[in-house]
Amino acid sequence: MTATDSVEQAWGLTESQLEIREHARGVARRFVAPRAHDIDAAGEFPQDIREIFAEQGLFALPFEEEHGGTGTGTLALIIAIEEIAKVCGTSSLLLAVQELGSLPIKLAGTEAQKSQWLPQLATGEVLAAYGLTEPESGSDSAGMRTTAVLESDEWVLNGGKRFITNAGVAGVYTVFAKTDLAAGHSGISAFIVPADAPGFTVGKFEKKMGIKGSTTGELFFDGCRIPAANILGEPGTGFTLAMQVLDRSRPGVAAQGLGLAGGALEYAGKYLLDREQFGKPLAHQQGLQWMLADMESKTCAARELLYRAGWMIDAGVPRATLTKYSAMAKLMCTDAAMSVTTDAVQLLGGYGYVQEYPVERMMRDAKITQIYEGTNQIQRLVIGRALLEELRHTEPIPF
Repeated sequence: MTATDSVEQAWGLTESQLEIREHARGVARRFVAPRAHDIDAAGEFPQDIREIFAEQGLFALPFEEEHGGTGTGTLALIIAIEEIAKVCGTSSLLLAVQELGSLPIKLAGTEAQKSQWLPQLATGEVLAAYGLTEPESGSDSAGMRTTAVLESDEWVLNGGKRFITNAGVAGVYTVFAKTDLAAGHSGISAFIVPADAPGFTVGKFEKKMGIKGSTTGELFFDGCRIPAANILGEPGTGFTLAMQVLDRSRPGVAAQGLGLAGGALEYAGKYLLDREQFGKPLAHQQGLQWMLADMESKTCAARELLYRAGWMIDAGVPRATLTKYSAMAKLMCTDAAMSVTTDAVQLLGGYGYVQEYPVERMMRDAKITQIYEGTNQIQRLVIGRALLEELRHTEPIPF
């Protein structure tokens, strides 16, 4: 057991959560790490890793026992994503996006909808995707142009989505569309769209800086017809649902960032211990130790905040509190990811810049964590507004 493991155990992780961490760590280091370089180099979806995750029961982590899941909660899932991301950012998205795409069904689905989809998602037989972002609507969800019109016993969708993770490999998409064009946020509704729905197609795939093995593509709805029963919740409740989803899914991206930081830090630290310059290991250089100290401090501080956010989701804290902590966890973990992976490249010098070593891949993968699930600029807005709302209701200090 490492010093970090001891601290995490003292933090209050349950025996079940510790077992899940060890299982995920074993899967990551035995199966995923040897494939990470090739997944990035080929830029192809890692179907073999998907199958391994299914065999090892990792897809069950986001789901309750009644739907074939482990019922172990969000914090356990976060811990597993972190362990996978330490060796491969792309592979960690398989778990994070399975949670993201399924959350609208878990939060707003009927019992029939849950029974139809969640067991298939828990086994990994079906992958999920989340369709919110559009070419002209990223941070501003109210600006979306995709529409849904009820015709008899079917909803008819028209429009498109962009930058959708798992595009082309997902078997089900949770999609947001306008059912009332004049109502702004209140005119957005959410729908379950199976991959084989008539009128639904997948467009081009993006060529990206990082997470190259994860598909990112366009979705098109051209008179796409789905049963009227495929709406999630009541019409007009989609925006609220989308925000509830993001409160619970942002910690998954935070865990991805934290894992990338942890993996880069571990690799760079061992490199400094092994490589000699001027007759002694680089690790003996005080300036480099200071860099490692900053990297470790950022990573550990971010982990504390993330695990608290995960605990809050499992404990069912009020939404206002969760929203702020989820945003803070996402902000701190992903900023730490970018900073720590960049420093890891620096610590390896010229070797850090070449693809033979993993830290340059980790640095490229880290960048997207500051952008998707809400840019970190948006996270700062969320945090700032939440803080000001708290202060409005706080008795002033009697200086």
